[in-house]
Amino acid sequence: MNILSLTLLLLVPGIAAAQITDVRLPISLDANSTDYDGKNSMLMFRGLRLTQGNIGIEADEGRASKLDFQDSIWRFTGNVIIDVENGHIECESADLQFINHQLKFATIAGTPATFVMRRPGSDEVTYAEAGVLRYDLDAGVIEFSEEATITEGGNQISSSLLVYNINEQRISAQSTGDGDGRVKITYTPPDATTIGEDQAVGEEEPDTDQSVGEEEPETGEGNP
Repeated sequence: MNILSLTLLLLVPGIAAAQITDVRLPISLDANSTDYDGKNSMLMFRGLRLTQGNIGIEADEGRASKLDFQDSIWRFTGNVIIDVENGHIECESADLQFINHQLKFATIAGTPATFVMRRPGSDEVTYAEAGVLRYDLDAGVIEFSEEATITEGGNQISSSLLVYNINEQRISAQSTGDGDGRVKITYTPPDATTIGEDQAVGEEEPDTDQSVGEEEPETGEGNP
């Protein structure tokens, strides 16, 4: 297995704010309908929206082992949308684990699941997609697997497994080394026209008037 590590300074850890450190923040849940499966001890919700602080989750259906969020696992399916500060996820299903009333782990799946991150104070957007995303909120680490790709501007890295450490702003790319499993990096140089314009700023135009200070020859009578 080949491993490639590189630092991408353009990727800003805006998602780190998704971690909620104040357990006093209320958890709000509303749904179109609610059922309880006593045989399997499972709560079921349809048309669900769950929010806590800067986290918002929507799905066609949600199932939970417990409702108190002290130690419970939620499974969301169907048009799942997860919003965090500076981040937006869309997927087909998500398993979320709450511990001590905080979201700690998320396993997200789709064909593909997409993750959009916006840099604070900037219009720059980082786009990631993969078949599976595993997000450890405490560690600030996201694993993108199954045809994983991360793109920003014209730059892109893809592999069978990308591990993004938010705090260190580092991506580790791992591959099987075979065919589509190899690590692929695409770098797009800046627009040459833009570079030329930037370099021209502040430069003085050359003096092309060669007649300045020169005397014109006399053409009157009496000249040889």
